[in-house]
Amino acid sequence: MDVLYQSCAGIDVHQANIVVCILHGPLTSTRPKREMATFDTTTKGLRACHDFLSQFHVEAVGMESTGVYWRPVWHALCDDFELILAQPAHMKAIPGQKTDKKDAHWIAKLTRIGLLPRSFVPDETIQELRELTRQRKHYVESRNRETNRIHKILQSGGIKLTTYIEDIMGLSGRNLLQLLVDGTPITPRIVHQSVYTSLKKKVPQLLEALDGYFSDHHRFMLKQSLEIYDFYQKQIELLEERMNVYLSRYENHVEILDSIPGIDVITASVIISEVGVDMSQFPTAGHLASWAGLCPGNNESAGKKRSTKIRHGNSYLKKCLCQAAFAIKKQKGSPLADRFYQIQSRRGSQKATIALAHQLLKIAYILLKEQITYPEFLAQKKTTRDELVA
Repeated sequence: MDVLYQSCAGIDVHQANIVVCILHGPLTSTRPKREMATFDTTTKGLRACHDFLSQFHVEAVGMESTGVYWRPVWHALCDDFELILAQPAHMKAIPGQKTDKKDAHWIAKLTRIGLLPRSFVPDETIQELRELTRQRKHYVESRNRETNRIHKILQSGGIKLTTYIEDIMGLSGRNLLQLLVDGTPITPRIVHQSVYTSLKKKVPQLLEALDGYFSDHHRFMLKQSLEIYDFYQKQIELLEERMNVYLSRYENHVEILDSIPGIDVITASVIISEVGVDMSQFPTAGHLASWAGLCPGNNESAGKKRSTKIRHGNSYLKKCLCQAAFAIKKQKGSPLADRFYQIQSRRGSQKATIALAHQLLKIAYILLKEQITYPEFLAQKKTTRDELVA
């Protein structure tokens, strides 16, 4: 096995400390010298680690992507060393040889011979945008859970509004919920003033739906849930304002992604935050799809290939693209929707959704790489097809 670095290091990262192993010696040496040290993960400790690595003229440093603990180490070393971040699952050591020092030594050995697989690490701006989009996702999920609690409280109190109102947290729904919280007497006139559009024709049904056994206990619970819902809604709006500040630097890329059916500005921001805008990080669209976990793994033995599940990949990007695929299938006449139903008829809805999400990501890769919009992409495909026919 060829040796790539005369001096390299492996770091086993933990919350409170890091264990560093340096291997240094001639490229022809099969038994390099080994130096071990342990440092705290405080800023002072990481500076001492930096000096320790510099002392032995380290060229490359490998480490595991352990939670978020790797990030301070990365920031402390990225300016002066070639850093290689790897997934723990891709670098398992020999069973029965599990200690912090042996882990650091194993990482250093893999780094020295170039067998440590690199993870994609975007620049600082993209990383910050990624934290915002992921925080937004968690807040949206928390807001949705609170909406479900509100539904449960209403059903518990015999209030059947959800039978007639599709979005209970819309303007009409919130007005009626506020009547319940305030204990306002429910009359036809009050209900008529509280609802809008087609719901005004359903006042008699709404009066029946509001006739329950809604006690002070239910009012207290509903008031709390509405306040929590409003809190999350406000935080989501603040996050989106902050995201727009970052997205203003990638306005052209957002417009390109927004031109794809099923992808809106929020979805575009998630794609940019997870994969960045520099597609040279991934050799092909297939490599990007594999990294995202939107293609099946390999399972071949004795010349036989077996069907396998998709890989774990990037769960944030995968879920976002699956939601976009779900939206596309409602667009009648769209080539992408036709593709979905074509696969669905043979393989089922779940596999069709994954296949469409896979196709969306490959399209996004091509558009970002070539800096063209989706209509321009379709025009290029049509021109190529016409030339082949001619």
